[in-house]
Amino acid sequence: MSLHAEPRDGQEGREMNIVTAVNETLRQEMQRDDSVRLLGYDIGPIGGVYRATEGLHEEFGEERVIDTPLSENGILGTAVGMAMRGCRVVPEIQFMGFFYPAFGQFMYTMAKMHERSGGALEVPMTVRMPYSGGIKSSEYHSESTETFLVHTPGVRVVVPSTPYETKGLLAATIRDDDPAFFLEPKKIYRGGTEPVPDEEYTISLDEARYVRHGEDVTVYTWGAMVRHAVTAADAVDADVEIVDLRTLSPLDVETILESVKKTGRAVVLHEARRTLGLGAEISALINEYALDHLHAPIKRATGYDVHFPGHQVEDAYLPDADRAQHAIEAVMNYEF
Repeated sequence: MSLHAEPRDGQEGREMNIVTAVNETLRQEMQRDDSVRLLGYDIGPIGGVYRATEGLHEEFGEERVIDTPLSENGILGTAVGMAMRGCRVVPEIQFMGFFYPAFGQFMYTMAKMHERSGGALEVPMTVRMPYSGGIKSSEYHSESTETFLVHTPGVRVVVPSTPYETKGLLAATIRDDDPAFFLEPKKIYRGGTEPVPDEEYTISLDEARYVRHGEDVTVYTWGAMVRHAVTAADAVDADVEIVDLRTLSPLDVETILESVKKTGRAVVLHEARRTLGLGAEISALINEYALDHLHAPIKRATGYDVHFPGHQVEDAYLPDADRAQHAIEAVMNYEF
């Protein structure tokens, strides 16, 4: 199974899934730059709970792959201090739902230190964080609360949707001097493969990606939801354009508006809860700057405004291709 909707022209390389692409990128960035350090709980000899850091402790040693105590507050605070002293740090928070004890370090140091120092201090750190549901994990393991991060100035928020995207975006994020979160959708960690070049490459940050072009309706989405958008687009009687946002903060406003001005209809598909999810911001943005181009109201296909449920009803909670298809058909059939 390929996670790409449309193969990239001439793309060659080894077949990889997203976990392998993460591992490969971390290895290459550590080989390229001696200042790159990893730290996190269980990332050392066992290679992380998802094996994303497998083999790196053995290859680079405990001073560069640092196995930490189970303290997210300590992991993030230590990473900020290391970044301020010249390291390029890639901490791992094992699950997004474990991140909240570190919220103070995120708000007070990671996000603000550059501005508080009048630009004198750089904080080049990339927090890797598996997020979202779909694997029937235990409580606190399936959060999709990216809005908390997006709402905070001073940090970049990046979400890949394929192995190729993962390698290029992660390399670019690590090399960038801004603090960032790299959110890895664990539902598709091993959900498919595609050719990924062996050599190093980067993908430009802050630019959305056209997964496919269309004329009738735009679907805005990211991460694990991209595949559902593609399936829904194939099932409807409409020419669907799909935009993978890739960077959630800062948003690629130009591409968002360019697409909806062409198609006149918009659907936002995301796993996070509906209220104050990023779909609300995208809807407001379009209403402010492209209202006169709309042929129908914007439709959101999202998670529900409840706590993430237990195993038995997880599938009913998560947005999927059927809900994306329903949203597309709703805006296509709407008449003012």
